[in-house]
Amino acid sequence: MIWQSNINVNHCWIDYNILIAKIHILLKTPTQTTTMKHRPLELLIPVKDFSCLEAAKNYADAIYYGTKDLTMRARRGFRLCDIKKVAKQAHANNQKAYLTVNTVIYETDLKKMQKTITAAQDAEIDAVILWDPSAIEYAKSIKMPFHISTQANISNSMTAQFYKKQGARRLILSRELPLKEIRSIKRKVNIELETFIHGAMCVSISGQCYLSSYLYGASANCGKCLQPCRKTWTLTDEENNKLICEGKYLMSPKDLCMIEHIPDLIKSKIDSFKIEGRLRPPLYVETVARCYRRAIDAYQNNEYTQDLAQNLKKELAKVYNRGFSTGFYYKSPDATSFSYNTANSQATFTRTQIGIVTNYYPIVMVAAVRLTGGSLKTGDEITIEGHTTYLHQEIGSMEAGSKQLKTAPNNTIVGIKVNKKVRKNDMLYRITPK
Repeated sequence: MIWQSNINVNHCWIDYNILIAKIHILLKTPTQTTTMKHRPLELLIPVKDFSCLEAAKNYADAIYYGTKDLTMRARRGFRLCDIKKVAKQAHANNQKAYLTVNTVIYETDLKKMQKTITAAQDAEIDAVILWDPSAIEYAKSIKMPFHISTQANISNSMTAQFYKKQGARRLILSRELPLKEIRSIKRKVNIELETFIHGAMCVSISGQCYLSSYLYGASANCGKCLQPCRKTWTLTDEENNKLICEGKYLMSPKDLCMIEHIPDLIKSKIDSFKIEGRLRPPLYVETVARCYRRAIDAYQNNEYTQDLAQNLKKELAKVYNRGFSTGFYYKSPDATSFSYNTANSQATFTRTQIGIVTNYYPIVMVAAVRLTGGSLKTGDEITIEGHTTYLHQEIGSMEAGSKQLKTAPNNTIVGIKVNKKVRKNDMLYRITPK
């Protein structure tokens, strides 16, 4: 194989397209000074692990994350000892970092809550997201900046003013607010406002649901929701007559998607656009962050069009979604806001694991990959993912030994030219249309 022998210049992995692209970037640099100036607007992206942090690197203004305790996504989270590393990496990426401590705090949770918020302060995290009065009081006592979680269900200007007086730096508004009421709150209360603009919706009010706790003993308000709303239901009367509902998912809302309405959101002077998805894989994080970054930048540079929005919506449809709606922004949800026929993803593309990285050669930027789940060909769209790795690209060239390949069969080891560092034991995924 070429990385094990003396490198012949005729066989070097030189990508002249990358070289030309860099020259074009340098040539375009002077025109960047003409970019319009706008008020600060934050794109806030969820991360569940270090690979998602890498996926958000080029698009997010800020990231939010949680530990495995006292967070509304308790199934996935960082160890408390890792939160400083996450914040440090985010800051190196010129991003702010926010930590969620947004569950109900019971008496037995008080010491854990105090330890977590103190650790967030020690980690130089920019703010904690919380709502329980005990957490508010403790954050104030140690002078830790805090944002009020959507779990507080802030729905009017008087409530907003109340939390401002408590010392909150930002309010994450209820998801059930129409845009006109968000504008009214913004006019009346001088404080940063954050709203969700994309991701899963809850059938209950701002996530305050007791159905999972009632049926399974797993409290949604402690971050352990098992999503009974995503199941099919049978209606039964007192005489045991049953209505099967034709297998419909009666309580499964479509996902929120506001990519076509970015101008309205920006004009409403919302300070932070939040993406839901702390359980989602890095491909989802990267795709959603990239699309909304493109839409926001396009609007601020007078380049936003509905054609662009439609194309970005098609990109968003490639990754996990249950269909799209505009939530409560323009009207109360109706029958068209629910995904009755399926509670599973309606993504138009699928991600399939087909191999594992066995070695990486940094000088030539080549990954040796063992194919275990299918063949691979040039032009294929792939991701390589690991504990701290995320790479998304098309296959430009492959080799086995010193032989260039167009197709590599299953159960072989092949060299792939990659755009950045990967690591041994990272997983290779192929992205294909369904």
